[in-house]
Amino acid sequence: MGYQHASLAQGRWHQMSLAEQMGNIGSEISRAYRWEGKERKLFEGAFYRALELFDLTLADPRWQKARRLKEIARAREIVCDAYFGGHEYGSRFEDLRSYFDHFAIAARPAA
Repeated sequence: MGYQHASLAQGRWHQMSLAEQMGNIGSEISRAYRWEGKERKLFEGAFYRALELFDLTLADPRWQKARRLKEIARAREIVCDAYFGGHEYGSRFEDLRSYFDHFAIAARPAA
């Protein structure tokens, strides 16, 4: 399978903390929100890159036995719900941004 995030898929992703991983996923969620309803190709690209990063996170051996795996998988499910119109959970990309922003803030190095 060809990864859009090839360097991350080759192992660099698994060197990041969970906050860094989720913050990076959040960057793609923000991009999807920015292009939703405006530019379908850019919107879908951001969504599929977010899914790829979710899959890399779910495959990270550090989270396999951790209780975090369930939350990561649920977040992926909620993002998919937003993509398909929020019919199951009422999910919206606009709302998901704030969830992921917390991870990005936590991943920032202390000043």
